[in-house]
Amino acid sequence: MSLLNVEELSVTFTQRGKPDVRAVDGVSFSVDEGEVVGLVGESGCGKSVTSLALMGLLRGKNFKVGGKAVFDGVDLLSLKADRMRDLRGSAMAMIFQDPLSSLNPVIPLGVQVTEILQRHRGMRGEAARKEAASLLDRVGIPDPTRRLKEYPHQLSGGMRQRALIAMAVACAPRLLIADEPTTALDVTIQAQILELLSELVDTQGTALLMITHDLGVVAGLCDDINVLYAGRVVEAAARRPLFADPTHPYTVGLLGSIPRLDAPRGEKLTPIRGSVNDNIPWSKGCAFAPRCDHYTMDCLSGPPELRESTSGHRYRCANPITNATNAEATT
Repeated sequence: MSLLNVEELSVTFTQRGKPDVRAVDGVSFSVDEGEVVGLVGESGCGKSVTSLALMGLLRGKNFKVGGKAVFDGVDLLSLKADRMRDLRGSAMAMIFQDPLSSLNPVIPLGVQVTEILQRHRGMRGEAARKEAASLLDRVGIPDPTRRLKEYPHQLSGGMRQRALIAMAVACAPRLLIADEPTTALDVTIQAQILELLSELVDTQGTALLMITHDLGVVAGLCDDINVLYAGRVVEAAARRPLFADPTHPYTVGLLGSIPRLDAPRGEKLTPIRGSVNDNIPWSKGCAFAPRCDHYTMDCLSGPPELRESTSGHRYRCANPITNATNAEATT
């Protein structure tokens, strides 16, 4: 049985006098212990809203959440707030996208780290401070004792991100959700952060849900990949099959937008035309159709079902890309 099993998760935002917005529309996936699963897509496709719903961090009354998210036998979506607070930070934790806005700017880093140790591990005083310094040292922050006395703005972007990781792993969570953890970091720091996350998975058996728009990140880290578009999974497969033989035109477009080191000098990228806002409702057809170079009238004949190919890909497309299609396109 999977550690986390998400079934038909939906998140709808409502506003008086305006149409409802379905940010997440029937997303299903699972994560096993010691497994790294990726949620990939452009900004606005529903990745972060999915993570916030799983962590119980959506605020206000203008949203509706449906489906199931069973974590270790418990449906997260039906838990009361106090029970969710007990799980959040201990059994499951999250690394947020922007460390500068996630950390409190007017509170020293040490207070923010020890607060987790006090809340979930019952540590106090000097014992909590020593453990906090040990956590910072573990994630590669130099001179951790001094850093505990500093404020977030006194740390570099890489150090702030490492501090967030230290806070997330303070209680050895069974599930770790990383929402764009390498955004705005240079490539050297990105590599260090990804290596650190991979080490945590290997040494602790932590299940990692990696949320990113960067296929280069998932290529070196994830076991299984779910590609999201307009709130739905449009393709899901293991890492190697997905990169070797992408099936959905959106996945092909994402891969074609990535610079390649082995590409001839001066070769232009092939971007996906339009924006994520250029879509149609799933009830009328494939939401990606207005941006797709391979669409046919079949793509507008109703909501596409999630199919499974002989190679193990699950895809939501009436006109999928095959090796034969790629061969025709290059001749």
